[in-house]
Amino acid sequence: MKKTFIVLMCSAQAVFAQDTAQKLEKATMSLMDSPAAVSSGLSFYVSDESGNKVYEYNGNRGLSTASTQKIFTAAAALEILGSNYTYTTTVSHSGKIANQVLNGNLFVSSNGDPTLGSWRYDGYKPEQFKKKLIEALHNSGITKITGDLIIDDSYFDHQTIPGGWPWDDLGNYYGAGVWGINWRENQFDINIKGTEFRSFSYPLEGVRWLNDLKADGNSDHSLIFTAPHSDVALINGTLPAAKTVTVSGATPDPPLQLGVEIRQWLKESGIEYSGKVKTVSRMEADGETIPSDEKKHIVFTYQSPPLKNIIYWFLRKSINLYGETLIKTLAKEKTGNPSFKSGVAYLKEFWRSKGINGNMINFADGSGLSPQNYVSAKAEVQALLYAKKQPWFEAYYDGFPVQDNGMKMKSGTMRDTKSYAGYQTAGDGKKYVFSIIINNYQGSGSTELQKILNVLK
Repeated sequence: MKKTFIVLMCSAQAVFAQDTAQKLEKATMSLMDSPAAVSSGLSFYVSDESGNKVYEYNGNRGLSTASTQKIFTAAAALEILGSNYTYTTTVSHSGKIANQVLNGNLFVSSNGDPTLGSWRYDGYKPEQFKKKLIEALHNSGITKITGDLIIDDSYFDHQTIPGGWPWDDLGNYYGAGVWGINWRENQFDINIKGTEFRSFSYPLEGVRWLNDLKADGNSDHSLIFTAPHSDVALINGTLPAAKTVTVSGATPDPPLQLGVEIRQWLKESGIEYSGKVKTVSRMEADGETIPSDEKKHIVFTYQSPPLKNIIYWFLRKSINLYGETLIKTLAKEKTGNPSFKSGVAYLKEFWRSKGINGNMINFADGSGLSPQNYVSAKAEVQALLYAKKQPWFEAYYDGFPVQDNGMKMKSGTMRDTKSYAGYQTAGDGKKYVFSIIINNYQGSGSTELQKILNVLK
């Protein structure tokens, strides 16, 4: 009797899985037969929670992923670095303190903390860092500094932007680069009415603007163009004439920006300072000697939030800066070479070692902003299934947003690209892991893909 019951149960599950697959196939064919799907590429893969295939349409086909690429970077970082990994920023000085005067330079260095000065974390906002820095200087008895303020941004290499990122993206907040010292997520905001700049979230040091804005329409169609280390920025496109709009850009030199703000903090706190603000990268460009062999005395160290908190925001708000910082961190710590190329190669090898076919994961960056990322839906499902079995899975899963259709999944959006990847528990309790990627679809890709995924509800 027991054996008969098991056979009946397995038969019922098989029938149910077949029914789900048929519904998915019908919805997929409807999408791909539509006039908007001419020349489109689709990769779709669904499994149950045990990894058994439920449905596949070109599951092995590599397509541009947009931000679902982040599921690979986040999982690898949690496994390799650990959920409680933290970044460290250190303030130190050379020379000696005599009669409350620091006869030497003040240094700020970091191992690339992408959250330094971020507004997202309670207890870690810019004002908290400022307070702790000034308190540490006062506790050291310093009331005057005779030397310079040197921001040591040398932890990573000099390339701050991954190769392959579109120029249209670089100057906007989501195209911010990665530095040895990051500050305020390397983002600034401008309040603009029509074509007139009204205010900045903070003054950008030494940046001159070319303004090609036009007042037109009812929404923001502007683009900001900044380049690393550049002192010229361009904004063009259109903004509404009658209302003030906040436009966010990528800071061209975040280490310098931090130094300028610290200089102001010193002045406000009564610490006398008349030296220069320097960054190591600018000193190198100017041919100056880097005082790396000076004996430094630590004033204080500042820890970032734990990695599990960083991963939450990385996935939840799709922060490209975090993905590229993680790529460089993995490369630096595991290969000694902090280049993007090294980090991307390391990420690919990590997933190859977990059983994913290397031909299905051609990574170009850690965030998905590069259109040169080509990944298959099956590879994404394999990564999601691997993560589900790991002790850090809760921190990973927590970061996945709940989309408009009520499903827990990471989305990706880029020109001519839409993707979703995640986990779904159907109304009958059946659990699925899925990925769907579409390129060059001329209709409403987001709406149509969600219609297909609604079959799993």
